[in-house]
Amino acid sequence: MAPDFFTEQEYPELFARLSRSKFRSRFHLTEKDKAYAREKGPDTIRSHAKDFIEKRLAPAEIPNDGKQTPMRGHPVFIAQHATACCCRGCLAKWHGIPAGKALTEAQKQYVVDVLMAWIQREL
Repeated sequence: MAPDFFTEQEYPELFARLSRSKFRSRFHLTEKDKAYAREKGPDTIRSHAKDFIEKRLAPAEIPNDGKQTPMRGHPVFIAQHATACCCRGCLAKWHGIPAGKALTEAQKQYVVDVLMAWIQREL
């Protein structure tokens, strides 16, 4: 069984830095996004996050890097922008995960955990 949503206490320094960014701090889940997340539950949302990260963020080279993550349409997409996990450039700048190399399993897990913590914070 997958872990439940994480809390922002798992990443206090990261969430403090993100809260000081005018751009990052403007992202919030809509009521529709919250309802969707609650209806699907943490296991399904985590599964979606893993899938999105695997396909859109994990490869070493992403042809449309910086434009691959929609700004709306799923709670995970919003979380990606809010937590700077939306493209490889942001991952490098905010998380110290360099671009140009495929994400390791540990890095993918970290990104998913950060996304889940942010979503829980919003709920």
